[in-house]
Amino acid sequence: MRYLEILFWFCFIIVFYTYLGYGILLYLLVKIKELFIKPEQIKKSETDQFPEVTLFIAAFNEEAIVKEKMENCRELYYPIEKLKIMWVTDGSNDKTNELLNAYPEVTVQYQLERQGKTAALNRGMKFVTSPIVVFTDANTMINREAIREIVRKFTNPKVGCVAGEKRIVSKEKDAAAGGGEGIYWKYESALKELDSRLYSAVGAAGELFAIRRELFETMEKDTLLDDFILSLRIAQKGYKISYCKEAYAIESASANMQEEEKRKVRIAAGGLQSIWRLRSLLNIFRYGSLSFQYISHRVLRWSITPILLFLMLPLNVLLKIKIQTEGYSLFLILQLMFYAAALWGYYLSTRQIKNKLLFIPYYFLFMNINVVKGFFYLKNKKNSGIWEKAKRSL
Repeated sequence: MRYLEILFWFCFIIVFYTYLGYGILLYLLVKIKELFIKPEQIKKSETDQFPEVTLFIAAFNEEAIVKEKMENCRELYYPIEKLKIMWVTDGSNDKTNELLNAYPEVTVQYQLERQGKTAALNRGMKFVTSPIVVFTDANTMINREAIREIVRKFTNPKVGCVAGEKRIVSKEKDAAAGGGEGIYWKYESALKELDSRLYSAVGAAGELFAIRRELFETMEKDTLLDDFILSLRIAQKGYKISYCKEAYAIESASANMQEEEKRKVRIAAGGLQSIWRLRSLLNIFRYGSLSFQYISHRVLRWSITPILLFLMLPLNVLLKIKIQTEGYSLFLILQLMFYAAALWGYYLSTRQIKNKLLFIPYYFLFMNINVVKGFFYLKNKKNSGIWEKAKRSL
């Protein structure tokens, strides 16, 4: 019986640490650090000379968004002679290429065969000559100051990658997909900023991030999380990933939970793939703070924590039966209330009834279930980096 108790409390500690404890510890560590080391302040005068930048957009069949995206590009507050815009269209068979011909400032690198986003990045980077490359998705819009703010971060020679902030558009009609995803990204953005202030952000989101061109490393073409792998491999070389909340990408939420499930399963599969490909980063004796942050912020979420979360309930039931204590009874009641709230949130989402309070447990449970599904996705998608895009709300 003692072994069951040890296992239960091990599960509880890991689950709590992964989703809440690390955030609390990270906040405290940052506050302690900044008592002794003041955060670096970059003076605007240091970026009076703007380096050449390539805005890199990998796309597949984006005819519906080309006009809006190019309007967004033309509104960017950066010297026009210093900003190159490159679209790498991977196997597009709609009017994407035809529409882009109307924009003389755009360079299009087109390939007839569709090989996936990672292959498009590898191919397109061969044509980039600017010292800084900013990656963004076709269906995300970035703020006017984004490029300028990102460039400012590179005045620090230790910075090899800059991660922008991802913001989910909040719409009245958005239900669980929009509400859950929006809350998740607000928490995730807060963690990324704290990670960056402690030592380095742990990865970048493909909606908006930038790197020094010479640090680009060709990736395996079946890579599912190209943004994560690319940014972490730069960090492994001793550079920092700086988080820049002043540069942000705006994206609509998934159209519904079925479309959101596509994203979450793919991301979970990519996370498992990344853990293996970045396995050397698990060596905390070699990478120190970076390994600690990587394991705490990413590895646990994508590996053992979801399993331990679901194991807690049957363990709690066994302990309640075998050991008649108020403590285990209370834990069981709380767990049952959590699952009941998640199920009620699911029911409301199927009826398109908006309730953000109940969407939190539902979305949390939804994410962890998809980590398990991610294993099977990875197994079935072996050697393929191509996936079906999730539809976004309009």
